[in-house]
Amino acid sequence: MDHPGFKPAYLANCFWLMLPPMAISGLLGGDLPPVFQAETFWQDIPMWISWTENLSRILLIGLTVIMPFSAVTSRQRWGFAAYSLGLVLYGLAWWTLIVLPDTSWSTSFIGFAAPAYVPLIWLLGIGLVGSRGEGAGRRTASWLYFASAIVFLVSHNVHTLLIYARHAKPPIA
Repeated sequence: MDHPGFKPAYLANCFWLMLPPMAISGLLGGDLPPVFQAETFWQDIPMWISWTENLSRILLIGLTVIMPFSAVTSRQRWGFAAYSLGLVLYGLAWWTLIVLPDTSWSTSFIGFAAPAYVPLIWLLGIGLVGSRGEGAGRRTASWLYFASAIVFLVSHNVHTLLIYARHAKPPIA
């Protein structure tokens, strides 16, 4: 028997797509090299970057709750494909830093920063999957989602660039 205020359709939202990347971060974060651990990664980061990164992350995750999950249109199916590809690449970006931390890939900026820029793919996918909601509120959520994603990705990548510049090993001559 359904509760009068409970609508199962509200459970079909894009928040569920945020859980796998959050699980990757939560489960594997402690295995990353020391430079990625919180005490080093957040040390001496300008407050405006920290606040921008964290507030945009919270807004981004929160908006997924009001974005309906659907894979009916071709745009949504492409979004789910992008999300799936991005999730695999995100896992690989973490895996290389954990298993192969001293390789030329992991010590290059491109490899070092991969966990910061690869979310562009799965975040785009989530935006496409959840962007076809009905009503002005859902269109606004979609627009805000993409804007929040851009702000988050820029601030997170600037943060990562600062860490890389501070802790990168000089090239072997």
